[in-house]
Amino acid sequence: MKNVQNEYLLGGKPVTAGMPPFGPSEIHQAIDLIEDFSAEVETALDIAAPNPYLNMAIHLVRNHLEGRICTASSVIAASGVPYATARRKLTELQDAGLIEQRPRTRSGKSFSLHPSAAMLQNWAQLSDRILRLAKTRLNQIAPSPDSREGADYYFGGSYKSARSIQPPKVLPEPLKLPGGLRILVHGDPTFMVMENLKRQFEQVIGTKISQRAFSIDRLHEEAIRNAEHSASRYDIIAVDLPWLGEFVARGLLTPLDDVLDIDRLDPSDFHTAGWRAAHWGGRPYGVPSQTTPELLFYRKDWFAEAGLEPPATTDDLLRAAKALHDPARGRYGIAWNAARGTALGHTFMMTCADFGQPVFNLDAIAGGYDADHLDRRDLVPTLNTPRALEAAEYLMALLEFSPTDILSMSWYERVRPYAAGKIAMAYGYTLLAPYFELDESSPAHGATGYLPHPAGPHGQPIAPVGGYVLCLPSNLPAERKQQAAEALVAFTSPEAQKLYVMNGSRTAPRYSVGADPEVRQLSPIFEAVDAMSWRDELQFWPRPPAPQISEMIAICGQEIHDMLRGITTPRDALSRAQSRAEAVMQSTRD
Repeated sequence: MKNVQNEYLLGGKPVTAGMPPFGPSEIHQAIDLIEDFSAEVETALDIAAPNPYLNMAIHLVRNHLEGRICTASSVIAASGVPYATARRKLTELQDAGLIEQRPRTRSGKSFSLHPSAAMLQNWAQLSDRILRLAKTRLNQIAPSPDSREGADYYFGGSYKSARSIQPPKVLPEPLKLPGGLRILVHGDPTFMVMENLKRQFEQVIGTKISQRAFSIDRLHEEAIRNAEHSASRYDIIAVDLPWLGEFVARGLLTPLDDVLDIDRLDPSDFHTAGWRAAHWGGRPYGVPSQTTPELLFYRKDWFAEAGLEPPATTDDLLRAAKALHDPARGRYGIAWNAARGTALGHTFMMTCADFGQPVFNLDAIAGGYDADHLDRRDLVPTLNTPRALEAAEYLMALLEFSPTDILSMSWYERVRPYAAGKIAMAYGYTLLAPYFELDESSPAHGATGYLPHPAGPHGQPIAPVGGYVLCLPSNLPAERKQQAAEALVAFTSPEAQKLYVMNGSRTAPRYSVGADPEVRQLSPIFEAVDAMSWRDELQFWPRPPAPQISEMIAICGQEIHDMLRGITTPRDALSRAQSRAEAVMQSTRD
């Protein structure tokens, strides 16, 4: 009989029965073990021959986990066999449906290779079996893992504890920044954790830290105002992911590879979507400080009492919201960002993505749309389309099962009533989870499940990536840039990120932090996000960082709010939004 409870999605396709959603850290462990074992066998047996299928699969899966591009040439080179043989074996893997080919350019003449959902499923199963076999066999020949002598040999047990990330270390030399380090950030829970740890980080970097925090709209204004000065007032600024293209186009940011060896950041350790979103034109302009996808929070206990399954589609969500909506008892079905302006603008764009509609004419690729190449003259808004209309009508349908003050709810207002036990479901960023995860008096404490956005008829489950990257202003004096870059490395290190989590943050932009045993014990959110990243559900194309995105967000937030208030119809709202967005795009090209 099919075990529905053990079914989950990988690469958009169902993967069944008995296989845990292994995260990248476990897959990496299995790959390392296989490679080391193969090397030992080849050393011991001079007549041993390489396995090209295995070598190419390892290369593809490892690069998929680390967010690196694979070409046919690189896969062939990794095979370990002559070119003609490798080319034939590669074709066999493609014919078997284990490798996907994706265009790298609009012409399609250049392409990259990626492991298919079937290959990823096979590797998840193999990793599970390999690690369990290693643990079982080593326990038979080694002392108990509880003894000190045998601890190093207990694969997956004491070994994991030994990999626990340690606290940040003091820099070998204190930073030389007259007046101390000056940082501009957003006033959210994660950055407030950083503020609370300021004294500790002052000891780490050896200088005073001054941090200013603003709301999202004021942060945007302050960053632009700061660029007007001959010398930046801040050494480091936090940039919301959608703003990156705008800030680079305005010349506000310093390319990090001008002042820093990027390998020092260990790019492969960052969630792929978060690291890609920190780039423009192929160059890194920031380091992920928060990778916080917007998820659907839902009350597991209420769903269980009502006999409801967690929603996988927008129709499922509406049915669940209707079933759990009971205003007479002070209960409401769903809370979301519906306040006029920036908040609702973000919501509409992400809802369009749920229905498979990007807000620009992005090229379709496996897993979604290409948001890596936005510096295009032919970029046009796509707000007035059939799928965008479905998204708008979905928001209209949500109104019926939302709190009465929904049209004034924004970032925090949607989560506070959820934490207070008044809401069955809420769309919310992971950084907002402390409102109920750290409050044992909250009815939602320990009773919350985490899901990607339920999908519309033409979409697939996604978790739109939000958060901030830390950047160096372009007008920062040269004598401060190098020192500020050192601080940026320290603040985004695994050691620092784990410290933020241990003190209340619920964002972990690095795989190593999400896999840390102590971190995993704090919240199920880290394992859930790692699994979504592995399934390629973390995506940043729903809010593509085009230079005009801020104005687009404002337009959507105004026109869709008028629609929700009943002033305009969905079709009229989208038509107006499209016309205004086209005018913005035209004005930036004139």
